Amino acid sequence: MSPTAAADRRPVTADDLDRTVQLAVAALRAVPPASWDGKAGSLEWTCWETIEHLADDLFAYAVQLGPRTPPQDREVPFHYESRRPGGPAVSVQANRAAGPDGLLQVLEASGALLVAMVRTTGPHVRSHHVFGASDAEGFAAMGIVETLVHTHDIAEGLGLVWEPPADICARVLSRLFPGAPSAAAPWPAVLWCTGRSDLPERARPDTWRWYGTPAQ
Repeated sequence: MSPTAAADRRPVTADDLDRTVQLAVAALRAVPPASWDGKAGSLEWTCWETIEHLADDLFAYAVQLGPRTPPQDREVPFHYESRRPGGPAVSVQANRAAGPDGLLQVLEASGALLVAMVRTTGPHVRSHHVFGASDAEGFAAMGIVETLVHTHDIAEGLGLVWEPPADICARVLSRLFPGAPSAAAPWPAVLWCTGRSDLPERARPDTWRWYGTPAQ
């Protein structure tokens, strides 16, 4: 990113993350109770497992910022495990007895943890991530992308409407995806950057990643 572009870029904020999580929770309330154990779109996980994975991502990003001296070479070593072969390995699991409402509370609570950490972590703090040591803004942007695309996975498979705000999509593209197609609208560009859809005359990438390291 050029110095001029970096200066003009609007930051991703804790408010952006909070808004995204709340919109996702509202959209996911439309999932029929019987559909939670069905596949989440093109994923091999169920809709329930996908939300546990999302909640776990938000939790993991929050705790990565938690230590007084955040780790620079590994994740904070919580234990991860899968409920079944091929399922997501997570630290956060929802109590099935609480039903879909309980699952969405787990998602909302994990999101709130990350929102709080983003609000209270100083701008010069860095913590490890496999795609580059990042700051609080970067972890907020990562949490937003995870929320956007996994809500999309579920909505796509069930035919639900999920159209997140263009302004938030534009900010996370600017923060995490320096090679994002500039001619595309922000939400289709997010889906393309994360390998979930084609663009006109541009097939989706076979592999993808974001770049969490803050611009210098």
